[in-house]
Amino acid sequence: MDVWLEILPWLVAMLVLVAASAFFSGGEACLFSLRQPERLKMAAGTRAQRLAATLLDDADRLLSAVLFWNLMINMTYFAVASIISFRLEKGSVAGSAWPFVFAAASLLALILFGEMLPKTLAVLAARSAAGFFAPPLTVAVRLASPILPGLQLMTLFSRRLLWPRFKPEPYLEISDLARAIDTSTTDAQLAEQEQMVLNNIVAMSDIRVDEWMRPRTQFLSFRPPVAWLDLEGRLTPSGYLLVTDREGSEVCGAVDLLELYEMPTGNLDRSATPIVYLPWCATIADAFQKLYQLDRDVAAVVNEFGDTIGILTYEDILDAVFTDRSSRSQRLMNRQPIEPCGDGVWHVTGVTGLRQLARELNITLPPSRSATVAGVLHEALQRLPVEGDEACWGPLALRVLESADHARMLVELTLRPVAAGEEEPS
Repeated sequence: MDVWLEILPWLVAMLVLVAASAFFSGGEACLFSLRQPERLKMAAGTRAQRLAATLLDDADRLLSAVLFWNLMINMTYFAVASIISFRLEKGSVAGSAWPFVFAAASLLALILFGEMLPKTLAVLAARSAAGFFAPPLTVAVRLASPILPGLQLMTLFSRRLLWPRFKPEPYLEISDLARAIDTSTTDAQLAEQEQMVLNNIVAMSDIRVDEWMRPRTQFLSFRPPVAWLDLEGRLTPSGYLLVTDREGSEVCGAVDLLELYEMPTGNLDRSATPIVYLPWCATIADAFQKLYQLDRDVAAVVNEFGDTIGILTYEDILDAVFTDRSSRSQRLMNRQPIEPCGDGVWHVTGVTGLRQLARELNITLPPSRSATVAGVLHEALQRLPVEGDEACWGPLALRVLESADHARMLVELTLRPVAAGEEEPS
């Protein structure tokens, strides 16, 4: 009994050290598990959340400080555990198995309560726990600041000594994805799906947003204030309530109607989140990266004059990646973009992209400033097409079948022989 009373203060010290180790382990897991969109939100949150975002701005410094303090705590913990084991061995319980049992229990306690459990809990509630960890970690980083340059120098020296030719891995290139398509799984059905998705991912870096956007005539926008009655009980075509500025000229916010689990009090436009603006020449890959980084769902596509000409939603991009032979006609008009009607004759919608047209018809099209079939007709006719208009463009003869609504134009394409020396329009 005298031995246990003697080691009681040391046991209390071990509990304190386990708690300190749990704090630094949990703080490390919590902060480094936050995604970029969550970090951006925290940068505009409470004071503690802003501290967390500031710490993550210099992640190397934060990680070095956390590892330093965790190392110091764990070394002290094992030193205290050794002292207790020594006193148990020399005390009244000499010759028993208590010192070995205590040493094993100390190790398991540190692993379970100082590492695994706090990291698991911190990751599960990373967003809410970040504000709790940030202030003490800020103090810990400042206290360790004088020795951090030395630690970083030792790390660099060790890396140069052990791996003198170590080089950072390059970023993933498009060619890497192309090789992944060729070396994917041997399962035929799964391989076909993987190849479809990978091919679509590769194509994202080539397809411009104006080829995939919803044109301005194909989405609804509302000028604030917006009430439920303005929707007339129907879902908008894009699934988003698009809110314009006070003048009603440009889209500036969006409300995801499918994620409104509760009816918001007041006007709907108060629940709108800002949107992303992209130039018409940006690619779908650019749009996806921008939306992901800023945690947005809608991008407005603007022309060289700064006017909004269309929108692109997160769901539109996912449709481009995971849908086989997806098209803007299917999304906007619920019809196939290209329908064969005979030998060398097709009916196509005006919003059909020229890239898709060349791929489906397996033909080479002349260069054009336009991205759609309707744009080609605008260039050829130098006016808005009407029903019955005809034009020739490269190997194709175009005839407008329907044009009551310019956004829902239907065109008949016919393959025609191009005479030698015939000039193709650019």
